This record gives sequence, structure tokens and C-alpha cells, in this order.
Amino acid sequence: MGASRWWNGFGKKSAYPPPPSSPAPEELIAEALRLRSQGAGPSEEHLAALAADPRTTRALMKRLQRGVTTAWERGWQPADLSRYIARGVGDLHQSLALDVIAAEMRGYAATTVDDRWRDQLAEIDARIWWDGDHAAAWCEAENADPETLVECAFELLELLLALPRLATIGPRPGTAGAQASRPRTVEVNKRMLGKVRALLAKAESTEFPEEAEALSARAQELMARHSIDQALLDAEAGGPAEPAGRRVPVDTPYDGPKAALLTVVADANRCRAVWHRELGFSTVLGFPADLTAVEMLFTSLLVQATTAMVHAGPRRDAAGRSRTRSFRHAFLNAYASRIGERLREAAGRAAADTGGDDLLPVLAARDRAVDDVVATLFPNLTKGRARSVSNHEGWAAGRAAADLATLSARSEVSAP
Repeated sequence: MGASRWWNGFGKKSAYPPPPSSPAPEELIAEALRLRSQGAGPSEEHLAALAADPRTTRALMKRLQRGVTTAWERGWQPADLSRYIARGVGDLHQSLALDVIAAEMRGYAATTVDDRWRDQLAEIDARIWWDGDHAAAWCEAENADPETLVECAFELLELLLALPRLATIGPRPGTAGAQASRPRTVEVNKRMLGKVRALLAKAESTEFPEEAEALSARAQELMARHSIDQALLDAEAGGPAEPAGRRVPVDTPYDGPKAALLTVVADANRCRAVWHRELGFSTVLGFPADLTAVEMLFTSLLVQATTAMVHAGPRRDAAGRSRTRSFRHAFLNAYASRIGERLREAAGRAAADTGGDDLLPVLAARDRAVDDVVATLFPNLTKGRARSVSNHEGWAAGRAAADLATLSARSEVSAP
């Protein structure tokens, strides 16, 4: 039987078949993902083969960039994504993710990127730092081999592909007219913020509870006055600006009580907090000046609460078994409860002293605007039940610590 005839590339018949073409990089990546989804994972030889081909590593980086683009479309923002990756897989993956974010952001015109995104990119230090081949530069910077890069990239890609959808709280990069569609905001007084940060820093560092109380009270007073002044300015300008959103980390351990503390701080400052337990953060909605106050005050109170909790030391029952965890869980729950009471009292006094009855319609309009945004972004929102507290000693200690960190005092507060 004669040899089969094949057409060669020059339009002539040949007695030999063409050599098999090697799979395209995207096909190799898809196959590796398929194996990983089945729990098999590529072998060391497979990883080495992928890492040895520069085309495949470049394609893998492009695939990661598309994963980041999808994350933006699902409502994620740079700081959210950076924290979630560090929480879910680790520092090496976060380092690679920051580079991928920077590379992806390079594709957008400056006029289509919201200023708040720029702030977050600077905060997480996502920037183009390498020249030429990124894969080689990353391996050198992280003291990693190419196989480690490929394995890390696949794990990061799997995480990106599984990201849940979040409520969109700002225009994503590349959105046409993003700058024009941003909510109207007024620059928060930077001089006032400097005073507040200095007061809270002193409150966190002092060894004297009474001093911490007075410093925190002064900081809260400055923030409350600024918020009310801003509300009046917005009203005079023809109606309140649109509420905005911000995501605030809520880390383990004791994330439940920490989320409760953030909720009471948000409520007292005319904001609303929605906790995403499995993602490690809360979405806080409100007006810009109020969001800044919430984030600053929550961070400071959490530092003060943690310091007081650790200072209280470990706990054991009569049989010598550790009760430290239940003590601290109760401590932070009680702290949040008491802080909420104090903040509500302080907010009521600030409103009464600043604007009286004339201010009530203005604040009510802002409350309705925030509630409307919450209802739109979270139509199926339900309130969770607080976990029961079994350690009464911890509850009493937490209430006492909250009294020492109270924000209701009004002694000698100067206007900004």
C-alpha cells in the first residue's frame, strides 16, 4: 500500500505528515485549570514545562489581568481585593496580585479612573516597578523560581474566578464619564482631620484612662461639628450630596464583636454598616465626612479596646481550664454595646447644641438618603442575631473599659 500523500506549505504533495503543533498557551492554561478543578493539579513536570515557555507565562499574566478586570465588574475595589487575597492565600500571592492590578490599571485613560481608586492604589502600593519581563523581575524580587511563579499564578487565578459579586459603591475604571458621574462631595477639612488624628493617637498611646477619655471626646466633638456644618452647607447648596461607600476591614479573631463595634460607630455618625463575615470586611454607607469619621473613630476605639483587653490578662476557671477566649469575646461585645450607648448620647447633644430643631429636617433628609442607598444596594438585607455571651466577668470588664473610653464628655473642646 502506498504512502499517504499530504499537502505541504508550498502547495505540493508530500509523503510525510506535518509535525504535530504544540498546544497554544491558552489551551495549556485551560487544561491546568481543569485538572486543578478536579483536585488533580498539574504535576511538577507539567509546571516546569509551563514555566519554561515564556509564551505561557505571558499568557498566564494576561489571564490574571482579565481576572482583575472581572473583579472590578463584580464590584470589587483595589484595597478590597488586596486584603482578601492576603487573607485567603498569603503574602506571596498578594505581591503578585499587586503587580497584576498595576498592569491592568495601566490600560485605562487617566480621566476614566476615579480619584478614590487612585488613593487605594497608592495605599496598597500597586505600581509598575519593573522594566521588561515582569515574570523574571518578580522571581528575582521574591527570590522564587519560575515554577513557584506559575503555581502562585494559578492559585491566584482560581481565587479571582471564584470571587462573589459585591454591591457597586463607585464607578469602576474605564467607565465613560466616570468623573462626571461621581457623587458631589466637598473636601473634608484636612486641618480638622489632622487635629482628630493627633487626638486619637494620643488617646491610643496614653497609659491614663481619664486622659484617653478626654482626648477621644475632643476628637468626636470635632468630627460631629464638622459633619453637622457639612450637612448645613449641603442643604444651603440645594440639597444633600449623594451618599458614598467605603469598605472597612473587620479582622479575626473576635470579628463578630468588632463588626458590632463598627456598626454602633456607623449608626452614631449617621452611616450604615453591612458586615460580610466570610470576606473579612464591612461595607459602610454614608456621606463622605461621616465615612471618614467612622473609619477613624472605629480604628482608634478598636486599638483602645484591644489594649484594655490584653491588659486584663488571661483567664482560667476553678479547674484551671482557659476562659480567655470567652472572656475576650464577652469583653468586646460589652465594649461595643456600651460605646454605642455613649455615642448615641454624644450625637444627640451635638445636634441639639449646634442646630437645635432647625437642624432636624436636614439630618432627617440625610438619613433617608443613606437608607435609600442601603435598600438599593442590599435589597435582601437581614439583621443577624448577636451571639450569646457566657462570660459575665468579661462583659463587666468590657463595659468598664467602654466607660473609660467614653466619647460623651464635652469638656474644653475648641472648634476647628
